[in-house]
Amino acid sequence: MKSARWYKANDIRVENVEEPQITTGKVKIKVEWAGICGSDLHEYAAGPIFVPVDAPHPISKDIAPIIMGHEFSGTVVEVGEGVTKVSVGDPVVVEPILSCGECAACKKGKYNLCDGLGFHGLSGGGGGFAEYTMVDEHMVHKMPEGLSFEQGALVEPAAVALHSVRLSKLKAGDKAAVFGTGPIGLLVIEALKAAGASEIYAVELSPERIAKAEELGAIGVNPAEVDAVAKLKELSDGGVDVAFEVTGVPVVLQQSIDCTNFEGETIIVSIWETGAEFHPNNIVLKEKTVKGIIAYRDIFPAVMELMKQGYFQAEHLVTKRIQLDDIVTEGFDALLKEKNQVKILVKPE
Repeated sequence: MKSARWYKANDIRVENVEEPQITTGKVKIKVEWAGICGSDLHEYAAGPIFVPVDAPHPISKDIAPIIMGHEFSGTVVEVGEGVTKVSVGDPVVVEPILSCGECAACKKGKYNLCDGLGFHGLSGGGGGFAEYTMVDEHMVHKMPEGLSFEQGALVEPAAVALHSVRLSKLKAGDKAAVFGTGPIGLLVIEALKAAGASEIYAVELSPERIAKAEELGAIGVNPAEVDAVAKLKELSDGGVDVAFEVTGVPVVLQQSIDCTNFEGETIIVSIWETGAEFHPNNIVLKEKTVKGIIAYRDIFPAVMELMKQGYFQAEHLVTKRIQLDDIVTEGFDALLKEKNQVKILVKPE
């Protein structure tokens, strides 16, 4: 079958590999649509981050080259012995977290904080940038009636956004700022709307992406034109209640902390390629909080229910649809060069 495999930074190859063969407790899926994630882009531009290169991943047991793609939907084509959750023909999405089930976090049900955390499509075991993939039964969620496969490919990134808002201190009526309006940032805006935020500010350099954020109801702030922190404090009457850092750019972390009011909170959503500095007194003297989040847990069904209500819609986020053969030039390279791109979906056939 055709697949896109990561060999090293700036080296992803579309090539044929063996189709996975069904085994006990597994679900084989024909991939319908797969999204290119910011994490995929980090791996392409500056990896490895989650890709195992020096030793096999402790859970997948794979080592690079690995098939990429962890945001995807598909159709069940075969189930292994003992599988009861889904049947052949079911439309599904995959929650791609690889966890050990044995560490302290896993035993408390916080599997996204697993000591050996990995992702199907980043850490081995197969991936969505392929015609077929196979996963454990517990990773599969049946899609509700009326949800398209394109919407299904957005469930995973929307889960990141909803998890970040759920873990924040934000309450209905609070004000929030989102730094960075790529796909996750835009989805955070949607999640904030669902949570009842009264005002949402979007800090972004790209005019095209600011326009997208404003379409979703945010107030755009371009840091190339104004002092973003000063402008946010002016607009929000002293500072926002919660800021979400979704860029992975070091200078932005300090800005996201500074723009919050006393006792404000900053949620770090990004995966980072380098370190970042901030002055602790900016937190200490106003009793602020900085919190990190990774991925999601126990949230895919809620995301799909919100999609049925009109949130996280593909029509607002998908800017390009491509074939797997073109994933490097029309996908990864396009996302690096074209700031008007938001979410690119890949058809593996």
